[in-house]
Amino acid sequence: MTPIRVLVVQDHPMLASAIVEILEGEPGLRVLAVARSGADAVRLATQEAVGVVLMDYRLPDMTGAAAAGQIRTARPETPIVFHTTDDSETALLDAIDAGASAYLTGSATAGEIVDAVRRAILGEVLIPVALFARAIVRQRRHAIEQGEREKLLAEFTPRELEILRVLAKGLDTPTIAGRMGIAPHTVEWHLRHVIEKLRVHSKLQALSQPFA
Repeated sequence: MTPIRVLVVQDHPMLASAIVEILEGEPGLRVLAVARSGADAVRLATQEAVGVVLMDYRLPDMTGAAAAGQIRTARPETPIVFHTTDDSETALLDAIDAGASAYLTGSATAGEIVDAVRRAILGEVLIPVALFARAIVRQRRHAIEQGEREKLLAEFTPRELEILRVLAKGLDTPTIAGRMGIAPHTVEWHLRHVIEKLRVHSKLQALSQPFA
C-alpha cells in the first residue's frame, strides 16, 4: 500500500523533530518534508504530491489558517490537520474557515496525532467538542452584540454619527463647528442627544463606544 505522505509545518525545530519521529515510526506514514514557514508550506503542498498537511497555527510569516487557505485554494482535495498549542476560539474558527479536517491542541498524544492523520485521509473531520462549543458560544455572543450595535446605530441621525466620528479625532467643539459649517451650540445640542442615546454621561464615555 502506498504510504500517506505527510507535510509537517512546524517552525520549532525540537517539536518538528518529535513529530517526524512519531510519524515515521508508524506503518503507512511517511514524512515528505518539514516546512518552517507558511510560504514554504504553500510552495511544497502545491508542488509535491502531499497526502496530508500537519499544520501549526502560529508560523513566522503568517497564521497556519492563512497558509491552509492558500493550500486549499490550489489543492482543495488536500486534508489539513492542525496541531498547535493555540487553543483559542479565534484560532479554531479560522482553521475551520480555512477548511481544516482536524484541530488538535498541544495536549494531543502521539496516538491522537497519528489517528487524526489517518482519519483525515479518509475525509473525516475531528474537532474537539469542548473547544468547538466554546467557539460557537463566542460566535453567538458576537452575533448578539453586533445586532445590538446595529440597532443602536439606527437610532442616530446622520448628523449625530458625523459629529461623533469627528469628535473621535480629538477635535474640540469650535473646530467641529467650523469644519461642519454649523454653530458651536448646535454641535453641543447634537452631542447631548448622542450622550443620551448611548446612555453614558460624558463625551469621553461616548468616545469609548466602538462606532465612534
